[in-house]
Amino acid sequence: MKDFKKNIKTLIFGLFLTLIIAGCKSDGEEIEQPEKIYYDQAQARMSSGNYFGAIESLEAIDTRYPFGKYAEQAQIELIYAHFMNTETEAAHSAAEKFIRLHPRHPNIDYAYFMKGLSSYTRDRDLLIRFTDTDISNRDVSGAKASFAELTEFITRFPDSQYVSYAKQRNIYLRNLIAKSELSAADYYLTIDAHVGAIRRANYVIENIPNSSENYRALKILEESYEALGYTELLEDVRQVLSSNYLGKESNQTSRTREWSWNFLDRPDKKDE
Repeated sequence: MKDFKKNIKTLIFGLFLTLIIAGCKSDGEEIEQPEKIYYDQAQARMSSGNYFGAIESLEAIDTRYPFGKYAEQAQIELIYAHFMNTETEAAHSAAEKFIRLHPRHPNIDYAYFMKGLSSYTRDRDLLIRFTDTDISNRDVSGAKASFAELTEFITRFPDSQYVSYAKQRNIYLRNLIAKSELSAADYYLTIDAHVGAIRRANYVIENIPNSSENYRALKILEESYEALGYTELLEDVRQVLSSNYLGKESNQTSRTREWSWNFLDRPDKKDE
């Protein structure tokens, strides 16, 4: 009888210990959820502006259901979520991954567009948007990469709904790159390095012909040619100025029209 009671106590203690261990284990592990729940959760989080949480849900789909019903849509929405969460490098990487995995997807144009857009977005910073900070004096290597990628997008998908936005963005980038080149030219003028100034100004005229900075570039050439005594070249530049910029004020503003970000939207969500 004593052995029986002892065995009962041992059994009860063992069951109790098992329940405690199971409870601790369940608290430490994330409960597996169906793919649809993750997707709906991501949509709700994005709708409320919780892009960090949306990224978490979309990545769960990508990791746990790589061949599921919502896998491709989750991958393309990750591009958008990362971008809106100001994780532009992650957005660029997500776009490249999507392009590599789904080159014939119906929304592949969106991936190319967002890839180019994500390459250069530092001008969205509050310090730049709401102050007089001149971003043309900053590193524009990202702007050049973005311009090239958006140009590729426009070439590949001329009928895409995002082309007009890409063209608008490229106008801004083109002017920004030209300004950067001429900022260096202005510096060369201050130290009488006129050959360097000429090189920068000519680069703008020859390689960025439709920028807002052509007049400024020509004025730099005029000043440098005059300083160096290049009479014939000076006369040529003055002829171009008189023919194309008659009466134009030399103190033109260096500002460009602000870029609007209101167009951004995700591609159509997957039908339920």
